[in-house]
Amino acid sequence: MAFMEKPLAGKVLLDDTAPLSAVIEASQTLHSHTEYIIRVQRGISMENSWQIIRRYSDFDLLNNSLQVSALSLPFPPKKLIGNMDREFIAERQKGLQNYLNVITSNHILSNCEPVKKFLDPNNYSVNYTEIALQHVSMFFRSEPKWEVVEPLKDIGWRIRKKYFLMKIKNQPKERLALSWADLGPDKYLSDKDLQCAVKLLSSCSHPYIYKVTFATASESSALVIRPFNEKGTLKDLIYKAKPKDQFLKKYCNPKKIQGLEIHQIKTFGRQILEVVKFLHDKGFPYGHLHASNVMLDGDTCRLLDLENSLLGLPSFYRSYFTQFRKINTLEAVDVHCFGHLLYEMTYGRPPDSVPVDSFPPAPSMSVVTVLESILSPEAMKNGMPTVSRLLQMPLFSDVLLTNSEKTQFKIPTKLKEALKIAKECIEKRLVEEQKLIHQHRRLTRAQSHHGSEEEKKRRKILARKKSKRSAFESGEEQTMKYSNSNNSAGSGASSPLTSPSSPVPPFTAVGASTIPSPPPPPAVPPLPPNLDVPTQSDPQLVNNTSRGALLSSIQNFQKGALKKTETCDYSAPRIS
Repeated sequence: MAFMEKPLAGKVLLDDTAPLSAVIEASQTLHSHTEYIIRVQRGISMENSWQIIRRYSDFDLLNNSLQVSALSLPFPPKKLIGNMDREFIAERQKGLQNYLNVITSNHILSNCEPVKKFLDPNNYSVNYTEIALQHVSMFFRSEPKWEVVEPLKDIGWRIRKKYFLMKIKNQPKERLALSWADLGPDKYLSDKDLQCAVKLLSSCSHPYIYKVTFATASESSALVIRPFNEKGTLKDLIYKAKPKDQFLKKYCNPKKIQGLEIHQIKTFGRQILEVVKFLHDKGFPYGHLHASNVMLDGDTCRLLDLENSLLGLPSFYRSYFTQFRKINTLEAVDVHCFGHLLYEMTYGRPPDSVPVDSFPPAPSMSVVTVLESILSPEAMKNGMPTVSRLLQMPLFSDVLLTNSEKTQFKIPTKLKEALKIAKECIEKRLVEEQKLIHQHRRLTRAQSHHGSEEEKKRRKILARKKSKRSAFESGEEQTMKYSNSNNSAGSGASSPLTSPSSPVPPFTAVGASTIPSPPPPPAVPPLPPNLDVPTQSDPQLVNNTSRGALLSSIQNFQKGALKKTETCDYSAPRIS
């Protein structure tokens, strides 16, 4: 299978994890209400931007939909009287801009459906729950033994992935969870290879992989059924949340922030690293490790959503690792994501920013050592450690795994080759995006430096020095021109004493210097008589003769031949 140049059928080219930024450019008053003109941009390219017009009431509806997060958002309050004053409109515009900055910089809020629909209505105006129900209904026509109990509304973070609580008709007490998802921008498997790989998931058996009951894929989407776990995921344990609640409600603002016990961190971390290493050894791309994709079964962690990489879905932490060019393989992506997960297990919350300059106190220094090897600035510059290296570190090396369940995950040779090529294509898109972000960051840094006050002062000083230098050089040039004009005017009366071809040695007293005197110039031969030459003397010949006579008189100078003089000294005081 070769790299797909053309988009495949059903493939969504839009990356939902690409960050959106919004700037209110202007406001206008129409029919007793104010409209705000907003420039929205996806990613770093100014070409990928558009304008939207929103009223305060639209902002109010958005804010109401985000209240489920329980976050204290800086939304400007309503005002009934005087809300058309210019000063008030300008002040409200600043408040709304601050509100947009807060929600677009929050990792969970910026990826939720209400924010996407508010900022990008053209791409997010579809009701994905209805689309998912249509696909699920079509599936049930061929598989009548399944039945939908209820939709699990917004329990996940993905906009194009929906969940339903299921049951088998002849086993009404058993509950299952069905997930339906669109194909994403990193889908590079052919339809045939995709169907083969997805169906293979139900045959996978591993002590740390959550069991798949049924899985199938079409040209546009995929459907996977698993047992429903009432206890929820590892993230539910950390945040003490209920699995059926909305994602925003569960994880945005937990009531109590508390990490896990050290023995849980060690055991869960070792189990997760073991299953990630297993997938890497099998050549199966993952890249979707986070606490919500780890199901808890007692004291055992089991990995979820192996199908995500097959469907080409972008990773939850993509906006983080695209900033660092050393994280350029899916293996490195898994290690980076494990660092986020380990931080959450340790401190009960995600890191404020990445890289992490300093880590808070942890239950053990061995935890901090692992975190530093993944999330520190040095790790981002030097690259991620391997999974094998992490397993050898003191935090995990002494953990004893007691689960004896056999592993089974046979991938056909032809499919393994297709998975390898798909993995390379995913990594290629990642590297290209990282390169663009790096170039944009360098350009932004250069522009910021160029516009800084220090740089402006430095340029002013340089310009002032350059101006003075040019003025000085101009003055010297005028002086030289004046001197040359004087010399050329007096050249008819007398010749210059020196020239570059015949330098005059400096005058020294007899015996004061050991430098030998230059040899006398050769005598000019006399002109033969009766030649047809002009009667006017040659100026060059006159100059040579005068110069020779001058040099001869200097060389033959004798100090003793000077006449003695008497000096009358009148400087002494006179007393009368």
